[in-house]
Amino acid sequence: MANLTAYEKVAAARGNKRPMGGYFIKNMIDNFVELHGDRRFGDDGAIIAGVGYLSGEPVTVIGMERGDTIEERIKRHFGCPTPEGYRKALRLMKEAEKFKRPIICFIGSSGAYCGIDAEERGQGEAIAENLYEMMGIKSPIVSVIVGEGGSGGALALGVGNRVIMLENSVYSVISPEGCATILWKDASKAAEAADILKLTAQDLYSFEIVEKIIDEENLSNEEICDNLKKYIFNEITSLKKLTSQELLDQRYEKFRKIGR
Repeated sequence: MANLTAYEKVAAARGNKRPMGGYFIKNMIDNFVELHGDRRFGDDGAIIAGVGYLSGEPVTVIGMERGDTIEERIKRHFGCPTPEGYRKALRLMKEAEKFKRPIICFIGSSGAYCGIDAEERGQGEAIAENLYEMMGIKSPIVSVIVGEGGSGGALALGVGNRVIMLENSVYSVISPEGCATILWKDASKAAEAADILKLTAQDLYSFEIVEKIIDEENLSNEEICDNLKKYIFNEITSLKKLTSQELLDQRYEKFRKIGR
């Protein structure tokens, strides 16, 4: 798996058998209690959110989930969150800040749900509000890209003190197909676009956009999950030693340096 091309990694990140947020929550978080609704419109099945324990540490967890069966995937919009999903996530982050709980976000979505009803309910504003508010949350935030991290729909949970990627996940401002359509009016050039986009975990680590790559080669989902759990716990333990202002300063500097 280590020698995959960029577009082959996109395919791996999109794989039907690839575990998403729900899997990591189930296998990493003890006594998880799911919470629902944005207190404005409704609930969003594409985002699972709640509270539980990570190795004894109380945490708030937010994960993007697409589902396994076709019926579940339709219900969850194939893992593409609606505005109420982002607002639910932000509601729980604010609650985590109030009770001084670290926040863990699992990202795996091709992007925000693009239906006209989502636009009518303020999709763009919901994403922008998350980006703005997450920068000022006074709790440690660890974001993990577990599959395809697409566009602002993924970034809306990606403003963390630590950003982690699984080895065969991808993180990009646009899909390779969308990029190829814009640049060359030809979606069949997606593989070429994937190379140009620099969307692999290795690319993003070299740019210092992510702090850690979790190995996947020759490892089972259970082993990957265990390694990720240990790393997140160690990072949360380290981040909890910082003051609120140090947390905010660290997060601010992390994102200010991107693109320099």
